Amino acid sequence: MEPPIEISYSDVGGWTIVELYGEVDVYTVPMIKQYMIERLADGHRRFIIDLRGVAFIDSMGLGVLVGVLKRVLTVHGELKLVITDANTKQLFALTGLRHVFPIYDSVYQARRTS
Repeated sequence: MEPPIEISYSDVGGWTIVELYGEVDVYTVPMIKQYMIERLADGHRRFIIDLRGVAFIDSMGLGVLVGVLKRVLTVHGELKLVITDANTKQLFALTGLRHVFPIYDSVYQARRTS
């Protein structure tokens, strides 16, 4: 059985690119939260969370992203999202979160936009 979420990161041009693959839901939120807390503890401050590999996101998933954003902002960091899935973009629009997060179509675009 495959894990419900795979998380990896790389550092590119001063940004920590966090790639998520799988589902962002009530089951995977604790893993995502812990992963991001560890990256912050390691001194990372500028994040791009790449959600292109995410097949599903629920309200708990949205909540963990908001929580991560709050933690990043408390250390004067930045957080951007990469979303290409139309349904996920619609979810962010319907919940008003598109006004909370800068959302881009690619990691390259997110890195290049201030």
